[in-house]
Amino acid sequence: MTYHDAFILPGTCIHTLAPPAKLDFFDTQTVTLPRPITPLEAWRLIAARPIPLLKLAFRVRDMISSRFGVKQIGGFSTNVPDAVNVGDMLDFFLVEHVSDNVLTLSERDRHLDVLTCVSSQSHELTITSSVRTHNTFGRAYMIPVAPAHKLLVRAMLRRLRKELEAR
Repeated sequence: MTYHDAFILPGTCIHTLAPPAKLDFFDTQTVTLPRPITPLEAWRLIAARPIPLLKLAFRVRDMISSRFGVKQIGGFSTNVPDAVNVGDMLDFFLVEHVSDNVLTLSERDRHLDVLTCVSSQSHELTITSSVRTHNTFGRAYMIPVAPAHKLLVRAMLRRLRKELEAR
């Protein structure tokens, strides 16, 4: 699948790999912020203050996944550029779309495809993740990752809102 095959949720600017019913994992979470920010600004603020233990979680992920031929991703850096273009990399994600209100990032391998869309509309910021698995390892990988991902995104959005409220 190429980005041009991406699906846009009706009535939104949210990009996914396919309609939610055809995905192996779908999560969308929205936070209301005290002021509007761009998706890239949100990514930068979230990356600047990583969730505690996230680096350890990525290390464990890399250690286990590498035994199954999955490339190591190392996690997120705290250094996010001021601007990105389609084709750039944000850590292990490929930038597939960027605009004032949408940042779409992907990671694809033989086990699964991931598309993460950070979108903003006025004071609302939404992070949507969609996954399609390709094999048994991809499905097994998502068993622990799916609930952890939901908790991490919720925590990241809560921390972002609190940080912007404190400014």
